[in-house]
Amino acid sequence: MASFRDIFKYYSRYWKVSIFSIGASSVFELADLAAPYAIGQMLNVLSGQPTDIVTQRAIEAIASLTQQSPSKTLSLSVLLGLIFLVTVAKAPVQPWVGNWFHWVIPLSARRDRMQGAIGKILTLPLEFYDENNAGRIASRIAKGIANHTWTYPEIAAEFIPEVVRLIGIFAVIWLIEWRLGLLILASFLFILGFTLKNLMVLTRREEKLDEYMEDTESRNSEIITNIKTVKAFAAETEELKRQNTRLDRELKVVINRIHKGYVTLGTYQQTFVQFCLFSVLGFSLAATAGGRISLGYFVTIYTLASMAYSQLGPISVVAELFARRYSSMIRFHEFMQLSDGVDAVNLAAENAGNAPPSYSFTGKIELCGLSFGYDSQKPVLQDVNLLIHPRQTIALVGRSGSGKSTLVKLLFRYFEPDTGRILIDGEDIRTLDVRGYRKRLAIVHQEVDVFNGTLLENLTYGNREATFAQVEEACRIARVDEFVKQLPQGYSTVVGERGMRLSGGQRQRLGIARALLVEPDVLVFDEATSSLDYESERSIQLAMRNILGTRTTIIIAHRLSTVREADAIVVLDGGKIVEVGSHDELLRQEGIYHRLHSLQETGELVS
Repeated sequence: MASFRDIFKYYSRYWKVSIFSIGASSVFELADLAAPYAIGQMLNVLSGQPTDIVTQRAIEAIASLTQQSPSKTLSLSVLLGLIFLVTVAKAPVQPWVGNWFHWVIPLSARRDRMQGAIGKILTLPLEFYDENNAGRIASRIAKGIANHTWTYPEIAAEFIPEVVRLIGIFAVIWLIEWRLGLLILASFLFILGFTLKNLMVLTRREEKLDEYMEDTESRNSEIITNIKTVKAFAAETEELKRQNTRLDRELKVVINRIHKGYVTLGTYQQTFVQFCLFSVLGFSLAATAGGRISLGYFVTIYTLASMAYSQLGPISVVAELFARRYSSMIRFHEFMQLSDGVDAVNLAAENAGNAPPSYSFTGKIELCGLSFGYDSQKPVLQDVNLLIHPRQTIALVGRSGSGKSTLVKLLFRYFEPDTGRILIDGEDIRTLDVRGYRKRLAIVHQEVDVFNGTLLENLTYGNREATFAQVEEACRIARVDEFVKQLPQGYSTVVGERGMRLSGGQRQRLGIARALLVEPDVLVFDEATSSLDYESERSIQLAMRNILGTRTTIIIAHRLSTVREADAIVVLDGGKIVEVGSHDELLRQEGIYHRLHSLQETGELVS
């Protein structure tokens, strides 16, 4: 569970320079108090009243050094010099020892935390992405990091130095007239306590608002992703109405519950501050008239009190902004604290230069007593035993939900089996480095993922070191070369986000070529033709035929025409292997495979 401590630790890497810059800013804030003090002493000098003991000793020391008498002119010159030092002289220094670092630190931390967030995205388990919308995840990361970045300068450059200045003001006023110092301190404690109590209430409302806004942004992302479906079903009006309802709900919460709360809090603050400042004026005036303090001290006290109470505004603004941002920052840390998947790659080790081990397999795969379920009460695979020989082509068929794709997910170590083992060349795959192991496998999904880049960049995604000759050979085998010539810039053509400029069959062939370029020992086709038209399916089948026998190949298919040439067809039903054999053998058995084949042949079963 994330807490305030996690927000504090966000900048832990830069704590030394942070302490230095915040300390320097605080010192400059304290130095500002010297100006009203010196002006008060100037008034005493000009009106013929004595200066305080501190000023007297300073003037006497300077007079002794310069061999002058402590005259009125010397006193004014010393006080004027002090004002010069704390105003003009510090002006060119303050931005570089304070403000410079107040932005360098959060911007550097932003880079670090964004790297960490990307690493977290890459190591979370697949089921997390099955349950969470991509837009929601991206929004949580972006908003959390942005609010951290904007909050640090306000805390480091304004809030902490202003609080230090307040402490300095209390100390000075206490030394001059302790009764007034006590009055001001009590009033500040009351105001800050009242403010903190109300901000805690408003923070909880901000958390609720964050959830509303996340829902809206998530739906926006879905609309953009599925815009073709929205338009095809003429659902624009319904989507707009739904989003307008969400936006109206957000506005209602913002105005009536949150913004109104902040304005009400500000009203109480301003009223009480003005009352307290007026009280300080009255008490200090009475003390001056009664001869307890000098005219210079009267001016100093009122000036410092005005400065102190004026700090409440900026401090309250920073506190309000922090309250508004707190929930999104906490939600970011909750995301970062999510447990990595069992299949997570050790990114830290690889960033440190430790390359994953390089494997080479013959492609012999053994499934030994394999059982698995996403829900422990509902097994998807039950006691599966299967031996796949090197370079053999195995087809997995069966009804939807029979466990075909789940078996492949276990092979790729997206999940760990509940019982049993998967061996490759006699080694348990759980003992192998996950990244080194996966680099020897490749898969072509039903929906091939394509990035918004050139065709060549997508082809070499799994092997950036592939030569152009290797690319051309893979494209020849996968029959990509048949449509590359039709693209405006050939291999340099930008294919668009999610490959929208390519047809389904073209994306499938791209996926096959990309898989071949990593030169895998095991190649998996996960329903690679189920969503294609006959002509595209035929092209993919011809491409697959060029691959069979060159490496261990596993084909998952609903369309049984795709698996006729497999060395063995494995029929799954209810998570168990019920039939194994060639196409002809299974037809003669007249079991489940024969039934599925008959339904597809007669057109009664559409996959």
